[in-house]
This record gives sequence, C-alpha cells and structure tokens, in this order.
Amino acid sequence: MKQSGTLYFFCGKMGAGKSTKSKQLAIDKQAVLLSEDEWLTSLYPNQIEVFEDYLKFSMLIKPLVKKHVQNILNVGTNVVMDFPANTQKQRKWFLEMASDVHADHQLMFLNVTNEQCLRQIAQRRNEQPERADFDTEAVFIHVTTFFEAPEASEGLNILECSENE
Repeated sequence: MKQSGTLYFFCGKMGAGKSTKSKQLAIDKQAVLLSEDEWLTSLYPNQIEVFEDYLKFSMLIKPLVKKHVQNILNVGTNVVMDFPANTQKQRKWFLEMASDVHADHQLMFLNVTNEQCLRQIAQRRNEQPERADFDTEAVFIHVTTFFEAPEASEGLNILECSENE
C-alpha cells in the first residue's frame, strides 16, 4: 500500500505568523504550499472588503480545495495549508480532509500573545500597504473573538510553538 502524504495546518491568532511559518515548513517538509489568501485573491479580486466577505468566499472554495488537497495527499506528497484552523469547526474540516484519505496530519499551534500579534500586524501593514485596510487592531479584536485554542479532545496531533520558535 502506498504511503499518503502528511497534511500540515496552522492555528494561531491573526498576526501570529502562520503564513511565515507555513512557507518555511513547506521548504522543510518538501511539501506543496497552499495559501488561502492567494486562492481568494486570485478567484475573487477586489471582492473581499470586510470580514463577512472573507467568510463567504472562504466557504465557497472549501469543497474544491478539499478535493485538490486529498488528490495531492493520495500521491504521497505532503501538503502545508496556510488556511486558518482557528475554530473547532475549521479544525474538524482539516481532520476530515486527512482522515478521509488515511493521511497523517499535524496541527501547528502558534501560541502567541495578543501584543506580539499586534506588533507583527503593524509590521505587515508597513511591508504590505495593500493590506492596511484589513490589517488593523479593530479587525484583530473582532477576529480574535472567534478564536478557539485547540484541545486534546479534538483528536488532533498538535505541536505547540511559542513566540520564539
């Protein structure tokens, strides 16, 4: 029986460093990197202006992304997903994606303080001015109200990373 790839995905508040870590992990694991931001920007250019737009379009791409990722895992290739796994519902989607094709998974939990996230968001605003409208403290506060730290009871392989890792 051929070996499936491993699915790697991230949990961490806005600004925790998920995109940065996902790029490095894809290199380290010789994995295909899929970025939700890239998919959404390509498929729905200039259509995501508020958080509710993001939620709507994110849900629309999930069935296609799931099938695509499962096909990649099935040929034995690792996949790193720069998609948020910040709620139990989101993490369940990742877990089902992997288990449906008998692939291993690893949830990388970036356990970073709000202060560090806000510092990194401010830095990102400077480096990527096109994100300035969305990368604000107000959006961070709103989005953080939905955040749920992962728990062992979810049946996930969790690797917790602190700010310095």
